[in-house]
Amino acid sequence: MRDLAALPKAHLHVHLESTVRPATLRELADTHGVTLPAEPPSFSGFRDFADYNSLIRACLRTAEDFERVAREFCADEAAQGTRYAEVTFTDASHGERLGDPELPLAAVLKGLSEGGAAHGLEWRVLLDHSRRRSVARAEQTLRLALAHDEVTGLGMAGEERHSLAPFADVFARAAEAGLHLVHHAGEDAGPESIREALDVGRTERLGHGIRVLDDPELVAEVRDRGVALEVCPTSNVVLGLVPSPAEHPLPRLVAAGLAVTLNTDVPSVTHTTLTGEFTAARDTFGYDDTALAHLAAAAVTASFAPEATKTLLHKEIAEWLTPAAGA
Repeated sequence: MRDLAALPKAHLHVHLESTVRPATLRELADTHGVTLPAEPPSFSGFRDFADYNSLIRACLRTAEDFERVAREFCADEAAQGTRYAEVTFTDASHGERLGDPELPLAAVLKGLSEGGAAHGLEWRVLLDHSRRRSVARAEQTLRLALAHDEVTGLGMAGEERHSLAPFADVFARAAEAGLHLVHHAGEDAGPESIREALDVGRTERLGHGIRVLDDPELVAEVRDRGVALEVCPTSNVVLGLVPSPAEHPLPRLVAAGLAVTLNTDVPSVTHTTLTGEFTAARDTFGYDDTALAHLAAAAVTASFAPEATKTLLHKEIAEWLTPAAGA
């Protein structure tokens, strides 16, 4: 078996605020007077996680905080064999909280630029917006996205019981401006959420998307349209959306011919890494190196990376799979 940390990877679904190193989080909490539980609590659903996540965000107060987290993200991703990352950041929420809509994203971009250069990580940013928040905040997110070339797209996250319909005009203007659209759907709701993400949201990938299996016709549509799924197995289990690792639908999604990518989502909360997700797929489902390389390649193909980057990563994944690479 080959070293999975050495497998070149693209990481498509990871929230920056949920990558903060435990020691860094504790230090920032102490500095800013935020009381955190000794360990992340058990979650019975998405709402529990969102409440805990608000505590993490409260620990990020200054430009230096955001820059540090972004630099450390780059170092930690590179250690997992990540060569290209699309990191999601909820700038408008931080901007409202801090009274400065420009500061959080500017600081994150600075930290990513420094960290990416230091660790050989290519990156882009996706700005997200909670479905239950205002259209006005989504407008602010769009303005920020259009102001920075490093932002490749935007998307909706949060509880899927909140419709995407109020944001349709934002999506249309984002698409017209050349931004990519990637929404969470089929995570805590069923096929109707996925259909709305496809039709109203114009989504190019599905954040999670695991509930697509509830509707065979939708499976065929998603497969035929080539819409990739950003699957995050450990997150789904920890957040209470799937009963156990062994019961995760990952193998069924792959068997259905869907474009499946592996991701971490909220790694500091779930205590996993991208290499850990690949290792779990090997250990839980018996995936061999060829199957794991296929998952890595699917993420490269589904990414919004430049074509030259995709070509290089596909070549490096193939080289990892050769006998010499595994010797």
